[in-house]
Amino acid sequence: MGGRRLKEGGNRAGGDPEIRRSVLWSGRSVAYHGGRQRWTEEPGLLEVANLEVVYHDVILVLRGVSFQVPDGQIVALLGANGAGKTTVLRAISGLLDVHNGDMTKGEIILDGTPIHNASAAAIVGRGVTQVLEGRRVFGEFTVEENLRVGAHTARGDLSGQMDRVYELFPILADRRKSTAGYLSGGEQQMLAMGRAMMSNPRYLILDEPSLGLAPILVQRIRDLIVDINQQGTSILLVEQNATMALSIAQHGYIMETGKIVMDKPAAELMKDEDVQEFYLGLHSGGEERKSFRDVKHYKRRKRWLS
Repeated sequence: MGGRRLKEGGNRAGGDPEIRRSVLWSGRSVAYHGGRQRWTEEPGLLEVANLEVVYHDVILVLRGVSFQVPDGQIVALLGANGAGKTTVLRAISGLLDVHNGDMTKGEIILDGTPIHNASAAAIVGRGVTQVLEGRRVFGEFTVEENLRVGAHTARGDLSGQMDRVYELFPILADRRKSTAGYLSGGEQQMLAMGRAMMSNPRYLILDEPSLGLAPILVQRIRDLIVDINQQGTSILLVEQNATMALSIAQHGYIMETGKIVMDKPAAELMKDEDVQEFYLGLHSGGEERKSFRDVKHYKRRKRWLS
């Protein structure tokens, strides 16, 4: 069962409240064809619908996860360690099989077409590319060789893509002949993002891009994400740095124990008391907690778990 995937054509969660809420904020209408929902407007859409994932045939990790990444937008997916965020990304990118995971329910839809049965390479070819957590550059390759690897599914002008990446990440142009393993953490993160951009993606999926970076580099990565988006690439951003993620996203979703428990426009999430308490490190009144002891002994239960 380790490599099994759903067959195309399963039932959609037509009554799923997460889907209904998402329709409201995206402004798209839904048509029903043969009992299946289909988006009726032309703009592109990456959609996860009622996703359920099991590891090793027994460990249920995701339970009915539904969300959207509309064309041209930045969407943040937030949650604590173990919430299931990385599993969602593996499902989208076609990497569940590598980790003995199975998608047992739901669909992943790109522009109205299911892609959850496609191979990882085919998904990249369709315009969906992921930057894995921890950067994962080829340490013995040069910067330029790493970038060329990222273009293996791309069609068109390789040199033009390389020039675009060097324009986005000037430090990579300066280090193009340097061995990737000797770059700093921030430079390696830029290289991982640049390598992903070599496939000219429509949707870029970022898994913890600020992890382990100094604050000044976090700000630089934040600005680069905005630049990439402004050039026309939609972004799904998974981050534990909720302040950074919500400051640039149009919409945000919060995951807890394999479920979406809240979704709102990012500006509203920033003002939500629960989000401030549990993700932004603030207590009532918007002030930071004074000590770790205050946090350790804090017992208020999240409202969505009540």
